[in-house]
Amino acid sequence: MMSGVRLARHYFPQMLQKNEGRILFISSESGIMTPGEMVHYGMTKSAQLAISRGMAEATRGTNVTVNTVMPGPTRSEGIVEFLQKMASKPNATPEEAEKEFFEKHRQSSLLQRLIDDTEVANLVVYLASPLSAATTGAAVRAEGGLLRSIY
Repeated sequence: MMSGVRLARHYFPQMLQKNEGRILFISSESGIMTPGEMVHYGMTKSAQLAISRGMAEATRGTNVTVNTVMPGPTRSEGIVEFLQKMASKPNATPEEAEKEFFEKHRQSSLLQRLIDDTEVANLVVYLASPLSAATTGAAVRAEGGLLRSIY
């Protein structure tokens, strides 16, 4: 969390002076819907949301934007291993572990699958581009449409 804060603080004054720039924090849907098994992770992601929104407030009337991307469970070697350890079946395949995870722990996901890092990257590219000039102070989700009512 602090590395993002320090990096943003370094470049922020220059962006404001030039009246252009993009700051993007990569948080997580866990920042607003923290799973019980990941409280330590969720609290750092909640902090990123607060920092991002606070910095965005300081850009009022400028062409500098500050936003946060909130990915959901994203396919990586680490998450696949984590899901396999959580699976009820010993030696579950990655596919079995993923299916069980969404059936038992993320029933509210509309996608019912891990997202791919390129899906997150596409959102980041958009937010970093001139096309997103009117998007600031936002927490933009890439997490499969989670419904809060199930949690």
